[in-house]
Amino acid sequence: MFQLVFPMLMGICAVLIAVYTAVSIIRKPSGTARMVQVANYIHIGTKAYLNRQFRVISWFIPVLSAAIFLLFGWKATVTCVLGAMLSLLAAYFGMNMVVRSNVRTAYAASESSSRAFRIAFLGGSIMGLCVTGLSLVGLSLLSIPFEEPEALIGFGFGASLTALFAQVGGGIYTKAADIGADLVGKAEMNLPEDDPRNPAVIADLVGDNVGDCAGRGSDLFQSFSGDIITGMIIGLAFTDRYGWNAVLFPLLLQATGILASIVGISLVNQRRGLSPSKSLNIGLYTAATLCGVGSYFLSIWLLGDVTIFFSTLCGLTATLIALALAQYYTGTRGRPVRKIVEASQRGAAINIITGMAYGFQSSFIAILTILSALAISFLISGFSLYAIVAANIGTDLLIAFIMSSDTFGPIVDNADGINEMVGNHRAGDRLEVLDSVGNTMKASTKAYAMASGTITAFVFFITFFQMTGIKGLNVSQPFDLAAFFIGVALPYLVSSFTLGSTAKTALLMVDEVRRQLKETPGLLQGTVEPDYAKCVDISTKNALKEMMLPGLMGIAPPVIVGFIFGKEVLGAFLIGETASAAILAPFFSNVGAAFDNAKKIIEAGLFGGKGSETHKATIVGDIVGDSLKDVAGPSMLIFMKLVGMTALLIAPILR
Repeated sequence: MFQLVFPMLMGICAVLIAVYTAVSIIRKPSGTARMVQVANYIHIGTKAYLNRQFRVISWFIPVLSAAIFLLFGWKATVTCVLGAMLSLLAAYFGMNMVVRSNVRTAYAASESSSRAFRIAFLGGSIMGLCVTGLSLVGLSLLSIPFEEPEALIGFGFGASLTALFAQVGGGIYTKAADIGADLVGKAEMNLPEDDPRNPAVIADLVGDNVGDCAGRGSDLFQSFSGDIITGMIIGLAFTDRYGWNAVLFPLLLQATGILASIVGISLVNQRRGLSPSKSLNIGLYTAATLCGVGSYFLSIWLLGDVTIFFSTLCGLTATLIALALAQYYTGTRGRPVRKIVEASQRGAAINIITGMAYGFQSSFIAILTILSALAISFLISGFSLYAIVAANIGTDLLIAFIMSSDTFGPIVDNADGINEMVGNHRAGDRLEVLDSVGNTMKASTKAYAMASGTITAFVFFITFFQMTGIKGLNVSQPFDLAAFFIGVALPYLVSSFTLGSTAKTALLMVDEVRRQLKETPGLLQGTVEPDYAKCVDISTKNALKEMMLPGLMGIAPPVIVGFIFGKEVLGAFLIGETASAAILAPFFSNVGAAFDNAKKIIEAGLFGGKGSETHKATIVGDIVGDSLKDVAGPSMLIFMKLVGMTALLIAPILR
C-alpha cells in the first residue's frame, strides 16, 4: 500500500506548496497604477486566449471520447478525459499565477534585484509543481481501481492531445505577435523593445505566457505522465523477477524526483555575492544529487537490483549533458553563436546559413547522447528492457525544477516589458540581467524536453512492440518499408503545417501593425495609445483555427495504418516517425535559440549595436529562428509522443 500512498502524498504536497506559494505572491505589492493597468492588459489577453483554447479543446474531447468509448470501453474514456482535464487545470492555474507574478516582479526590481529574482522564480515554481503534482495524484488514484496499467493509456493520450493543441496554438500565437512587433516595430520603425507605441507589444507579452508557459507545461505534463504509464506497462513483463514492485517503481521514482525538486526550489535565492545563474545551478545540482540518492535506495529496496540505479543515473546524466550542449550551441559565450554574430556583418543570408550549419551539427550530437544513454543502460543491466524504462524516467526526475526555471524566463521578460512600457528605467538594468538568465534557461529547458521526449518516444514503440507481441520487422516486405519511409516523411509535413500557420498569422499581424502606425495620428508621438486588443484578437483567432490540422495529424495516420495494414506495418511507421522527429526537433530548437542570442549580442553594443546593418541582419535571423524554436521544434516533440500514445491506445485491438 505504501507504494501507492507515497506518490499520492507527494503529488498532493506539491499542489499544496504551489497553492501556498500562489497566496504568498498575491499578497506582495503590485506596483503603481500604470503598472497594474499594463499587467491587466496582459492578464486579460492571456485569459481570453486560454478560455477560447479550452472551449475548442472541450468541444473536441467529448467527440473523441465517444469514439474511444465505442472502441475501447469506459475505462479508456474515463482516463482520457481525466488526463486532458488535469493537464488543462495545471496549465490554467499556473498561467494565472504567472501573469500575477510579472507585475510584482517588475515592482520588486525597483527596490532589489534579489527580491525580483525570488518572486519570479517562485512564480515559475507554481507551474512546475502543478504539472508534476497533478499528474502524480491522477495516476496514483487511477492505479487503485484500475489494476491493469494498460487502462492508464487513455490518461496519457488525453494529456498528449491537450499538449499538442496547447503547444501548437500557443506557439503560433506568440510567434505571430513577436514577428509583428519585431519586423515592423524594431526593423522598420526602429522602435525599442517593448515600446508602448508598438501595437503588437501586448500580444507579444501575452504570447510569452501562452507559448512558453502553458504550452511547455502541457508538454512536460504529458512526458511525465507518459513515462510513468509506459514504465508500468513494461514492468508487467518483469513481475517474475521483481514482483509487483516492477509496476509501481515508476510512480515511486517520480515521487522522489518531486521531493528532490522541492528541496532544490527552496534553495534558489540570490544571496550576496551569488549570481542568479549560480543560484539556479545550486538548486539544480542539489535536486539532481538527491534524485540520484533516492533512485539508489529505491532500486535496492524495491527491486534489489543496483543496475537499475545505474540506468536511472544514465538518463539523469543524459539530460544534464543535454543542458550543457544547449548552453554551448545557443549560449552567448559559445563558439556557434559568436560565429553567427561574425557572419551577420555580411548580411542576413550568411547569418542564416551559418546558424543552420551549427543547428544540424547540434542535432547529431544530441541524438548521439540519447542513444549512448540507452545503450549503456541496456548493456550494464544484462540486456534488460526494464533498464531502458529506468533511464527514461531518469530523464524526468528534474521536471518540476526545470519547469520552474523555464517559467521564470517569461515572468522576467514580462516584468521587463511592463517597466519599459511605464517608463520605469530604474529597474531596467536589473531586469535585463535576469532576462538574459531567463533566455538561457528557456533554451536549456527546450534541450531538456528534447532529450526526455526523444527517449520517451523510443520507449513508446518498445512498449507497442511488447503489447502487440511483435518480435521484429522485415524491411524487405514492401508494406513495412513503405510505412517506414512514410513515417520518416510525416514530421516534415507536420512542420510545414505549423510553420505555414505561423507565417499566415504573422502576415495578418504585420499588416495590422503597419496599418495602425500609418493611420493613427499621434501614435508615434506617444499621445495616442495603440489598439492593443485588435492585435491580441488576431493572434487568438488564427492560432486556435490553425492548431486543428496538426492535432489531427498526430491521431489519424497511426489509426489508419494500424487498422488497414496491421500491427507490423504500424511498428515500422512508428520507428520511421520517431527517428525523423527526434532529429528535426533539436535542430529547430537549437538553431532558433542561437539566432536569438546572436541578436542579443549585437544589441549589447557589438559591431555597431542597435540600428546597425549587422543588427538588422540578426533581426531577420531571429525572426526566422523564432518560428523554428517556439513552434516547429516543440510541436515536433509533442507530435511524436502523441503518435506513440495513439499507437498504444489501439494496440489492444491490433493485438
